[in-house]
Amino acid sequence: MNPSPAPRPRFLLTRRGFLGVSIGAVATVALASCAPAANWVQPDGAQVQGAERRRGGTGKVTTATLTAAPTVLDLAGATAPTWAFGSLPAPVIRLGAGDTLKATVRNQLEADTSVHWHGLALRNDMDGVPPVTQQPIKAGASFDYEFIAPDPGTYWFHPHVGVQLDRGLYGALIVEDPAEPGGYEDEWVIILDDWLDGVTATPDDVLDELSAGMGDMGGMGDMFMRMGNTLMGATSDLLGGDAGDVYYPLYLVNGKPPADPTQFTGRAGEKVRLRIINAGSDTAFRLAIGGHTLTITNTDGFPVEPVEVDSILIGMGERYDAIITLDDGAFPLIAQAEGKRDRGFAVIRTGSAAAAPTADVSIPELTSSRIGTAQLLTSDSSVALSSRQPDRTVAITLTGGMAEYDWGIDGRRFDMNQPLDGAHEIREGERVRFTITNDTEMWHPFHLHGHTYQHEGGGPRKDTSIILPKQTLTVDFDADNPGLWVAHCHNIYHAETGMTTVIGYRA
Repeated sequence: MNPSPAPRPRFLLTRRGFLGVSIGAVATVALASCAPAANWVQPDGAQVQGAERRRGGTGKVTTATLTAAPTVLDLAGATAPTWAFGSLPAPVIRLGAGDTLKATVRNQLEADTSVHWHGLALRNDMDGVPPVTQQPIKAGASFDYEFIAPDPGTYWFHPHVGVQLDRGLYGALIVEDPAEPGGYEDEWVIILDDWLDGVTATPDDVLDELSAGMGDMGGMGDMFMRMGNTLMGATSDLLGGDAGDVYYPLYLVNGKPPADPTQFTGRAGEKVRLRIINAGSDTAFRLAIGGHTLTITNTDGFPVEPVEVDSILIGMGERYDAIITLDDGAFPLIAQAEGKRDRGFAVIRTGSAAAAPTADVSIPELTSSRIGTAQLLTSDSSVALSSRQPDRTVAITLTGGMAEYDWGIDGRRFDMNQPLDGAHEIREGERVRFTITNDTEMWHPFHLHGHTYQHEGGGPRKDTSIILPKQTLTVDFDADNPGLWVAHCHNIYHAETGMTTVIGYRA
């Protein structure tokens, strides 16, 4: 029998209700806190319930239990204390489009936690963002998530409390398509991660170090160096300059470091669907497979017109599906930490007795100019938005920098004393044009909860997109999922120090 779920109180917070909430969490509740509850659709409101009823669903139920608890990992012989849902990554959760997921999350940590179901257009009160959509799951308590998974695709789950994302609390959520076109014989779910917890520091140590700011680093030129748990001089032309803030000693593929790589075994000639998830906190990966071409078929769950590439650039929170046709032998899968001079590594093997490649192998696919990015992709006609002029444009600007570590939105590091003024409001039924301008010197993977938007000009349907320095991303989405929805940079350290906001539906 499942434990009783944590209570789901109303979500209009008083000033006292903010006490003890982290800066990043406070940022997410800004809109809810500065307007009367009657003005905004609340997560437990009738409009939220009505939107899920309209989804219908198949009536089929999949159950899962996730227990967040301390654990110790074996990383190629080195031990690393961390937190996880039993294993790293957690076992894959699978269900069909339109099915209902009932997931009990048990918290055996000595800290609050939650689970956010990244990329799903689920009901607002199940989005897992304390204190906006639920109260946090306290130590020793549990919470029952229950929602319809409306759209097929590759999704994942992780906490939305503090910097817990940079621990081991994550896993893949695969929503199967009952009308799947197929075209492949096997499948491999690949989760990429940058790792430091229990090895060089904890994520909270890193946050404290970053929050102190880096000061004026002028005159360093192209110097590449580690400074404590931070990284200076990590640069990438693909990312428009600064590639990341944090030093990671390891990069993992499905929880395994290069010294003890995970392996996939198939048969020569088979077509294999790769479902690739970047669960990292500060690292974009450029993924390639030696001797193989990748045919991109989906991004962030939604199909695109197929494109052949030699590698794929994947920002934090993004997902890409690709098809490969297996050759005969043993081949390296390399997840290059873009701009950081290190990599994740795995091995793909067919029935051949060929020797496995080593982690330092060089492959031409990583020097090829055929790099898969969202800008190359066109939405498949089956999921493209209908032609329609926007009813409303919502514009935000990403601001801040490394010197003061003052990441924010519209020049504000959000806290209880600087809430948004309601400019980021929408109404159900509108076509919304969202423009996000990156006014910083660093790239940001920007994520919108509860919706999938389409890049302008017929581009892909996505929920997480790389925005390069001094560039503007313009996307459209249909406001068909009422509630209070977080939008933020998916660099967890940027989000936690202020680069977060809320898109709110007016009641």
